[in-house]
Amino acid sequence: MGKTRSAPDAAIVFCTLALLTIGVVMVYSASAVLSFHEHGDYFYYLKRQLLFAVLGVIAMFFTMNVDYWVWKKYAKIGLIVCFILLVAVLIPGIGVVRGGARSWLGIGSFGIQPSEFMKLGMIVFLSKMLSENQAKITQFTQGLLPPLGLVGVAFGMIMLQPDLGTGAVLVGASLLIIYTAGARLLHLSYLGMIGALGLVGLILAAPYRLKRITAFLDPWQDPLGAGYQAIQSLYAIGPGGLVGLGLGMSRQKYSYLPEPQTDFIFSIIAEELGFIGGSLVLMLFMLLVWRGMRTAITAPDTFGSLLATGIVGMIAVQVVINIGVVIGMFPVTGITLPLISAGGSSLTLILASIGVLLNISRYSR
Repeated sequence: MGKTRSAPDAAIVFCTLALLTIGVVMVYSASAVLSFHEHGDYFYYLKRQLLFAVLGVIAMFFTMNVDYWVWKKYAKIGLIVCFILLVAVLIPGIGVVRGGARSWLGIGSFGIQPSEFMKLGMIVFLSKMLSENQAKITQFTQGLLPPLGLVGVAFGMIMLQPDLGTGAVLVGASLLIIYTAGARLLHLSYLGMIGALGLVGLILAAPYRLKRITAFLDPWQDPLGAGYQAIQSLYAIGPGGLVGLGLGMSRQKYSYLPEPQTDFIFSIIAEELGFIGGSLVLMLFMLLVWRGMRTAITAPDTFGSLLATGIVGMIAVQVVINIGVVIGMFPVTGITLPLISAGGSSLTLILASIGVLLNISRYSR
């Protein structure tokens, strides 16, 4: 493209590394007891988190130095590979069941989640597709339905695993790209109503989802069953108060709160570091999202603008859902807190995505 490349956005780099550092510390604090109980090693989850954090930072610096329009060339191939992986994970004997969902490919404790790759693959492809056909996006059949149909197929395949949390992030980030590209709000509103009816159908089709909804409305109806996670999460947040019980002093991590190092790590942050610690994490995410959207607004071309919007949307939607679940605003769904929760492919992919965002910021006007 022949454009001058400058330094990446320093605020995005700072927020990313700060959140990653907090994540490493809190993963150890939240998981040490569980690590020893399950693996006889207090540092099991810490070592895994450090490994994937290092791999993710390497991936971030790689993508930060690869001109972002290169990904436009491979968008179609990348999406096809993501769909193939989503099919493969559903095949018994190939896909690995963890946490009640067949959403992993791998051997032993190491594996990847194809749905994580699909989130980034869909963002890149939609950015390419809509930047090249932006004039048609206001048309319902020719402009809006093709990208929505693609997102719908990917969401349906993810729901077959099932993984509602990741599917919701995929849909949320995709809709943000489509709206930013110029889709008419009236069209999206009509489709939103249809989607809401479909969501009700999905909930009614699976009894465990209906239990999560009723538990969300009143977790005390089933305090040892469907409402258990929500109640234990609030038991962690409440005693934290203003400054917390102190780093490493959580009580809920002693086998009371399920998944303290992944889905509910923010509960442990609030318990140990209090309102101040939780607010610091939220402010870092808000700064990251703000600088990311600024990068999208000042990107030199439509593809870069939509790509940055999708990456920031993916992070923001995931943060909102995770923290919403933890504080009891949303029904419980299995989704991690970006850059903070223990993770493998999810952590690496988020860092690689932020690297792409940083590369776009290097060309911002």
